[in-house]
Amino acid sequence: MGDIRRRRAVALGITGGLVAPLTLTLAASPAQAAPSCTTQAGPYQKQVEKFLGRPVDGRQSSADCRATQAFQTKHGITPNAGYAGPVTWGVMDLMNKQKAVGNNPNRDGKCPVNKGRIACVNLTLQLSWIQDGSRLVYGPVPVRTGRNGYETRTGLKKIYWRNIDHVSTIYNVPMPYSQFFDGGQAFHSVGVSMWNPPGSHGCVNMTKTDAKKYWSLLKNGDDVFVYGRKPGT
Repeated sequence: MGDIRRRRAVALGITGGLVAPLTLTLAASPAQAAPSCTTQAGPYQKQVEKFLGRPVDGRQSSADCRATQAFQTKHGITPNAGYAGPVTWGVMDLMNKQKAVGNNPNRDGKCPVNKGRIACVNLTLQLSWIQDGSRLVYGPVPVRTGRNGYETRTGLKKIYWRNIDHVSTIYNVPMPYSQFFDGGQAFHSVGVSMWNPPGSHGCVNMTKTDAKKYWSLLKNGDDVFVYGRKPGT
């Protein structure tokens, strides 16, 4: 009787060993397919075509869709189905306006030039730069500021605390090269596109290259001036 139980146990063990891998194989999810490309022309079809260097005819071709979809994927615009909608065109339009600024970001004279070293943030154009009096020291560079409901606060401020390896205690995410200037709001680097909507939780996000440069150029007590209004807030 004991031999029979042992044989049954061995048989069950072998069966279990065979079934388990089969179950795992069946449960494994297939590779996620790329989102399908829309055939529908969007309300900003011609503008998007022109921005991407496509033939401007206002009709959605498969090549138009793939180019738009690649742009959306690169900058974290969702859904990334290649539709020329207001969010996609809004990002492109902002890029055009940023490019038009050239090397004269303070042409409107709104960032004070009588403060010595100062970091300027133009929320309307999502640009930042550093000046020393009237001299442009660095920039302008694209930034990613607070989304609707978490707007980056405007006004004249000062850098009061710096932490090169800061981690947010609220969102538990890394904030490298943090330079705080207003409550929990700071310059710091992020690993997403500067044009990734809808924006930050109030901080001025930068690329790692730009955040490192700001870290080397600024110090505690330096002025920061934030002005304008981010589109969509």
